Amino acid sequence: MKAANKHVKIISAATKVFAKKGFFNARISDIAKEAKVADGTIYLYFNNKIDILRSVFEEEIDTIIQHTRKLISAEGDPRKKLEIFIVTHLSYMKKNKNLAEVMQIELRQSTKLIKDYRNTKFNEYIDIIAEIIYQGQQQKIFRKDILPNIAKRTLFGALDEVSRVWNISLETHYSVEEAGCQIIKMFIFGMLDSRG
Repeated sequence: MKAANKHVKIISAATKVFAKKGFFNARISDIAKEAKVADGTIYLYFNNKIDILRSVFEEEIDTIIQHTRKLISAEGDPRKKLEIFIVTHLSYMKKNKNLAEVMQIELRQSTKLIKDYRNTKFNEYIDIIAEIIYQGQQQKIFRKDILPNIAKRTLFGALDEVSRVWNISLETHYSVEEAGCQIIKMFIFGMLDSRG
């Protein structure tokens, strides 16, 4: 098996194991077993569990960033861009429940990781929201009194909560489109500049 394939297999296995057992309860041997590789193979690619968890965030979120940026680059209207971001995020989290679980729980529980993680892919990801809001303000579509850096965390928090509910309850009868539509209405209508 090629090294790149093993790396991908380990990341995928770690995402499943972290989602099922939690970061602190997961063992390297659990990840190796899920990836169908020897325990020692893990250390050829990663230094320790924190390195694996950080790689899960960095690599998976980078995939979402690239996909989202590609989709919004063809759109000029900030309202449509925000809609694309919302629906893309919800779709990705619904299809990748293990990653959603890891993002929701471990990003909050792993205090050491959070300290090391402030200027990485996660911030780059939610900065897309701030960029869209700022663009909307420049075009006089969104209100000037909205602070993009607070708005990006508020919007991400709403998306994260919807994803969390999908993962832990039976409240899954809402489609991505229905949930996205509700969030879009609340956020976009709340930000519209009535003078625009």
